[in-house]
Amino acid sequence: MTRISAEHPQMSVEEFEEIERHAPDTVRLEFVNGKLEVKPVPDGDHGEIFMWLLEQCMRHRPDLRLYPDRGLVVEGYRRGRARPDGVLAPARHFAGHGEWSSPQGVVMVAEITSHDADTDRRDRVEKRDGYAQAGIPVYVLVDRDADSLVVHSRPEDGVYRLVEVHAYGTPALLPAPVGIPLDTEPLRDLSA
Repeated sequence: MTRISAEHPQMSVEEFEEIERHAPDTVRLEFVNGKLEVKPVPDGDHGEIFMWLLEQCMRHRPDLRLYPDRGLVVEGYRRGRARPDGVLAPARHFAGHGEWSSPQGVVMVAEITSHDADTDRRDRVEKRDGYAQAGIPVYVLVDRDADSLVVHSRPEDGVYRLVEVHAYGTPALLPAPVGIPLDTEPLRDLSA
């Protein structure tokens, strides 16, 4: 039996995009590491965490925008499609783009864990690896299970070489090219 992977995907990227185009608005689909994934619909705390991050980005980097659920081509050779919770890029960066954009010019992606069985594999491994392979400089994971903000940076050879873990309540500085200081204290109330 062949294991599903980027080298042996469940379907082609074209087949995935056709399925995704016809999915109802209540379902968010991704194609990561050769597998069709259903992204959970966010809960209220998830939305509040996104707004907290959005406000931090706007305050410290008004030249950038945090785009929610922007479709990105990830992994080498255009084999993956992901919808990060947030994509930080220059203002108007995605103007004129279709549904799926190249990660070129993106300075950061952010994911907020969901309370489901697949979050460990999806957010902590597969998407992290896809973002590193795509060369996205910074990947921020708000890990609600571990009450921490995990900052991945310095992608090299498809792997993030630097990983910093910040417990909720401690300050964090997102590295270049982002350069945003984060006060994680508000996250303490949103980890339920």
